[in-house]
Amino acid sequence: MQTPYYLIDKARLLPNMEKIAHLRETSGARALLALKCFATWSVFDMMSDYMDGTTSSSLYEVKLGRDKFQGETHAYSVAWADHEIAEVLANSDKVIFNSTGQLSRFEEVSRAHTRGLRVNPGVSTSDFDLADPARPFSRLGEHDPKVIEPVADLISGFMFHNNCENADFDRFDAMLTRIEAQFGPLIKRMEWISLGGGIHFTGEGYPLDRLAERLKRFAGENEVQVYLEPGEAAITNSTTLEVTVLDTLFNGKHLAIVDSSIEAHMLDLLIYRESAKMEERGDHQWMVCGKSCLAGDIFGEFRFPQPLKSGDRLSIQDAAGYTMVKKNWFNGVQMPAIAIRELDGSTRLVRDFTYADFTAVLS
Repeated sequence: MQTPYYLIDKARLLPNMEKIAHLRETSGARALLALKCFATWSVFDMMSDYMDGTTSSSLYEVKLGRDKFQGETHAYSVAWADHEIAEVLANSDKVIFNSTGQLSRFEEVSRAHTRGLRVNPGVSTSDFDLADPARPFSRLGEHDPKVIEPVADLISGFMFHNNCENADFDRFDAMLTRIEAQFGPLIKRMEWISLGGGIHFTGEGYPLDRLAERLKRFAGENEVQVYLEPGEAAITNSTTLEVTVLDTLFNGKHLAIVDSSIEAHMLDLLIYRESAKMEERGDHQWMVCGKSCLAGDIFGEFRFPQPLKSGDRLSIQDAAGYTMVKKNWFNGVQMPAIAIRELDGSTRLVRDFTYADFTAVLS
């Protein structure tokens, strides 16, 4: 298969699904796939056997969840537009408003719908300001119980989303305890509470049973249905980005240019100044670089058994989350195809992209 392409391996996806199923069974919580992280619907048939539905960040994600994923469809957006709201309601089971202003604006038209409100507890696990929902002057949710209380009877649930790649159960526990102290009387008036995503509970060594007990206790003490919205946790380590070395150079370091680009295909690496992941072995250190004209288009530095040469194939690891949903046509670089490795080991191409796709996004 010609590179570049994303390869989703169902055998590597399955352990995440099994952990989600275990958590659902032992805690009573429901799990919704966060489409903002991963929306490759060709594996939704498998994922829907282990999850309860989807949650969204836009009208199009709402419609994708309803069309392609069995179960519940939760509709959230930072702000709904007047021309969107009818379709949002028609394609969702719950609609979650970001502010009391949006709730009031669409109160009449959504009156027959199950409604919720995003609440910002003012604390998060994010170490990066760009992704911190509790950053100063945050627009993400209401933070003042005095503002929420007057509209509490118009809704039946809250969404809290303040974890970010949080693999520390004790930190999660402490933040949930703070949320209970801060919003407890309001929580007890609700029927359901979403605790969002960002809890890395499918990671190696995570105390899954402790999390299950905490969620079950929270649900019981507050008499609410708990929802989780895993994104990365659902698809971590399931996917690679397969690339080929096109050229090599030496400029103080050994450089290998591949037929992909972080700017176009793994944008989060650029945004958060992170290195890609690659299985390293050997003593030969090379900087793997993208083929766009952006000077900082660099996947990272890695060690290999032999010096790299043109034609070598490389596998960028953990390449599912925030990649396919963010890929773009910068520089006109060939967009990676999408392939799936089935549980029986066979691999099939489910989508490739051509010049016609490139021109279709322009005018």
